[in-house]
Amino acid sequence: MRRMVIMAMFWAGLWSGGAWAQQVDSGTVRSCFAQTPIGEISPDCLGAASNNCQDQGFDTTMGMTQCIQAETAVWDAILNEEYKSTRTALGAQDPALKDHLLTAQRAWIAFRDAECALDYARWQDGSIRSIVHANCMLVMTARRSLELRDMKGN
Repeated sequence: MRRMVIMAMFWAGLWSGGAWAQQVDSGTVRSCFAQTPIGEISPDCLGAASNNCQDQGFDTTMGMTQCIQAETAVWDAILNEEYKSTRTALGAQDPALKDHLLTAQRAWIAFRDAECALDYARWQDGSIRSIVHANCMLVMTARRSLELRDMKGN
């Protein structure tokens, strides 16, 4: 029962935009995206916004996880923007490419989710598993955002 209460509290904080979400500066994330050179998919600035959030007192396992998830949400917004603009750009080259991108994106989402679930399962006996899972989602989402951006140039 205690576990259910803790999970309910976690998700309530996650969906209501808890204090931790306010500590993640979307400008930091967007600047990281904008300043990452073409071809680079692992910028040093990745995770900076969530690290800053954690430095504001959100340094517990739950706080760290939520800070990482808040940064991931900004990267996810960027990913969606890049997906739409890449789809438009590829469609202008060849309308069939839009369908290929859709298929690839769906496959990528399934892969990301499975890969991060594997990370979570590998750490099943430790509280760090939520941090590992959140970090996996962050890294993979940011990388895909940059990959989509770079597709428009090729």
